[in-house]
Amino acid sequence: MPFINLKTTKTGLLAPLFLLSIIAFGCNHSQPGSKKRELISFRAYNGINYSEVSRRMRNGLSFNEYGYQLEPQWKLKFVSDDSISIFSPTKNAFINFPLTRGYDSIFNAARSWLKVRTISKDSITMEILIQKGDSLDVKGTKVFMRFFADNYIKNVLHTDTSILRRPSRKDTLFIEGLSAKANADYNKAFAARQPAKITSRNSMVTVSQRTTRPDIMNNFDNSDDYLDPTYDIVINKAYKDFYFSFTMYIDDKGRTYYGYPLIGLDDEDTKADYIHTSKAVMESYLKLYLNIKPGSTLGMIHSSMVSVHVEGKKAK
Repeated sequence: MPFINLKTTKTGLLAPLFLLSIIAFGCNHSQPGSKKRELISFRAYNGINYSEVSRRMRNGLSFNEYGYQLEPQWKLKFVSDDSISIFSPTKNAFINFPLTRGYDSIFNAARSWLKVRTISKDSITMEILIQKGDSLDVKGTKVFMRFFADNYIKNVLHTDTSILRRPSRKDTLFIEGLSAKANADYNKAFAARQPAKITSRNSMVTVSQRTTRPDIMNNFDNSDDYLDPTYDIVINKAYKDFYFSFTMYIDDKGRTYYGYPLIGLDDEDTKADYIHTSKAVMESYLKLYLNIKPGSTLGMIHSSMVSVHVEGKKAK
C-alpha cells in the first residue's frame, strides 16, 4: 500500500514517508470568540480519478543530497467526505480507506496526514504533514504532492503519467553537480538510484544481494534497497573461517575503497585489527574475484557506497 511514513536511514536523512494515528483535529471545535473554520468537502470531486505526477520539496527538487528520491506514486479517488479510494500497487487494485477531515483543509487517510493547498476537477496540490508526539505539525514538511485528473492528462495535456513523472531539468542539474563532486572525491559519494552491482567471477565465491519486500512492517517502503545496497558474499576455500561486515565505496570506475566496520568495536586495538584484517580481505579476495559495476542516477555514473557481509569458509 502507498502509505506515507516517517523513516530515518543510517545516513541521517529523513525519508518523507508518513504516519498513523489521529488526534483531536477530527473535531471541529472553535475557541470562544474565534471564527469557525468549516471542514473541507470533497463532494464536488467525488468519483474523479487523480494520479500523482510529481512530489517535490519546496526548492523544486525531488532528490536530496543523500540521493533519496521523492517518487510520485499515488492514484486516488474521493468516494465521499469520509471515504477515499487509493490504488495499491502490491494488490493491483483500489482499496477504500476511511477519511477523517480536520480543520483548515487537513485530512487523514491511509495512515497519512495531508493538507490540501489547491483543488479543482483537474488538479490537486497537497502538502505532507507529520505528527510530532501527540500533536500535528501544521506548518508542514514543505513536501508537495501534485495530482492531475486522469481525464485532464489524456484529453487536455495529451500525455501520460510516465512522462509527467520524469525528473525535471532542475533534478538533472542537481545530480550532475553531486556526481561531479562524488567522482572527484569518493568520500562525497551519495546513494545511486541504480545501485552498484556486485557479481562473482569465480566459482569459489557466491554473491547475493539483499532485497526488501514491501509489507506492513516496513510501511510498504523498499527505498533501503538503493539507499543502502547490501550484499552477502561467501568465499569458499578461504585461508581460514572468518566473518566481516563493512562498507565499501565504489567509484565511477568500479574501484573499491574501504569504508568503515558495520559492528560496534569499543576497544581501539580490536577495532584496528578488525579494520586491518577486513580491509585485507577486500584488497585480496574481493578485488580478485568480483565484478563490480558502479552505480548511477539519471544515467550519470558516480561514486556510491555499499554494505557487505563477507563470510570465509576454510577448506575442509
